[in-house]
Amino acid sequence: MKTERAEKKEVNAVILDVLPKGYPDDPRPIYKREPVVQAMGVEQFKLLELIPKSLNVEIGELIYIGSGEREKIERVKRRIGYHELTNGALSELPFVIEKIVKQRESEYVEFYNKSISITPKLHMLHLLPGIGKKLMWEIIEAREKKPFESFADISARIKSLPHPEKMILNRILEELQDQTVKYHLFTSR
Repeated sequence: MKTERAEKKEVNAVILDVLPKGYPDDPRPIYKREPVVQAMGVEQFKLLELIPKSLNVEIGELIYIGSGEREKIERVKRRIGYHELTNGALSELPFVIEKIVKQRESEYVEFYNKSISITPKLHMLHLLPGIGKKLMWEIIEAREKKPFESFADISARIKSLPHPEKMILNRILEELQDQTVKYHLFTSR
């Protein structure tokens, strides 16, 4: 599963920040700098640096970055790390991730339904921040009786899990912030 995800390219991205005159620490004179857009892919949460065709782009906008004719993006310049994001992009990131998780709710509910043990002592559910052994077993027992249908269903049946989508969001943020994380559940390395 991880190798498939790592080889796939992002097709759509959400704009996190727009730098009309490039990065402020760029040593080149302002007239030689190109505008830069920081964005995050919606499939694998890859952080990207894009070069726009014009400044007709907005923060929070979903844009096409796949192969072929792109309407607003000239090219994908490179992949960037979490620590290269601007303050504006960092503040926008959790809201964008939360929106994507809610839009793809069925995929993440499926994670709660089908997650498995990674090692004899480590379960995929353990990797979600805030889930210990007791809560993990409560989730497993509830899903064996009847698979979860939505985030609302999870929080209704597992009282100690009022916001299951927030646990997914927090795990995605953890995977983006720390590239040394051993298991990537939702992002690609």
